[in-house]
Amino acid sequence: MPMPQTSQPGLPPHMAPSSGATAAYGRAALWMGGAMAGFVSMALAGREVARWHDTFEIMTWRSVVGVVIVLSAARISGQWHALRARNMGLHLIRNLSHFTGQNLWFAALTLIPLAQLFALEFSYPILVALAAPLVLGEQLTRRSLTAAGLGFSGILLVAHPWDQGGFSFGTVLAMLAAVGFAGSALCTKRLTRTAPVIEILLWLTVMQTGFGAVMMLGDGAWHWPSVQSAPWLALIGVAGLGAHFCMTRALALAPASVVIPIDFLRLPLIAALGAIFYQESVSIGVFAGGVVILWANWINLRARPGTPQPLPLDET
Repeated sequence: MPMPQTSQPGLPPHMAPSSGATAAYGRAALWMGGAMAGFVSMALAGREVARWHDTFEIMTWRSVVGVVIVLSAARISGQWHALRARNMGLHLIRNLSHFTGQNLWFAALTLIPLAQLFALEFSYPILVALAAPLVLGEQLTRRSLTAAGLGFSGILLVAHPWDQGGFSFGTVLAMLAAVGFAGSALCTKRLTRTAPVIEILLWLTVMQTGFGAVMMLGDGAWHWPSVQSAPWLALIGVAGLGAHFCMTRALALAPASVVIPIDFLRLPLIAALGAIFYQESVSIGVFAGGVVILWANWINLRARPGTPQPLPLDET
C-alpha cells in the first residue's frame, strides 16, 4: 500500500498529506514491526513450550507474567489510580471469550502449519463487523456484507475443506479461536468507551490467571515451570503484551486502514519461519486465502471511515 507523499499533483493544498502525517505513518510502521515480532515470537515460543505444558498451564503462567508487567507499568507511569473495578460483568464476558479463543489458538498451534493458523486468525475482524450491529448498534452496510462474503471465501481457501477428510480438527479449532477473539473485540470496544487501556489490561491478566489456575488444577495433572520451559513461558507473556502495546501505539499514530494491512505481513513471515524451523510446507491456497481475507478486511475498514476500530487486545 503506497504511503502518503508530501505532495500530490492535482490535489488541493488542504488535501495533500503533511510531512508530519508522513512521519507519523513511518513511526506507526516501526511500531507495527514490533507488534509483528511480538506475535511471531509468541507463536514460536508456544510451539516450543507445548512439549512441557498444556494450554491451560501456558495461559496461566503467561497471565502471571502479564500481571507483573501491568502492575509495574502502572506504577512506573503513574497510572495506578486508573486501576479500578468497573464494568466487571463486561470484563468477565470479555475475558471468558478471550480465554476460550486463546486456549483454542494454542491448541491449534500444535496441529496445523503456523501460516494456516495465522491466516484463519485474521478472519476475526470480519466476524466483528457482522456482529457489531447487534452488539454495538452499528449499521451493517452493503460493503460490510460484501467484505464478510469475501472473508468467508478466504477462510474456505485457507481451510480447503474439499480435501480428503474435510475440515481438519486443527482448522476447526483455529476458526473457533477467531470467534472467541471476535467476541473479545466487541466487548473491548464497549469497554474503551469508559475504561482506560491499563484497566482493561489489568483485568485481562488477573481474570485469565484465575481462569487458567482453575482449569490447570481441575484436570489433576499440572506442572510447575521447569528450567527448560520457564524462559519460553516468560517470552510468551512479554511478547504477547508487548505486541498489543506496539499495535496500540501504531493505531494512535495512523488510521486503522493504514495499520491493519501492515499486520498481514505476519503471514509470509510466519510461513518462512515455519519452513525454516519446522519444515512446514504451505500451499498456494493458504496464501491466496490470506490475500482474500486481507482484501475483505480492507473493504470493511474503508466502508466505515472515522469509526474507531477495536483495540488490539483481542488477538493472540
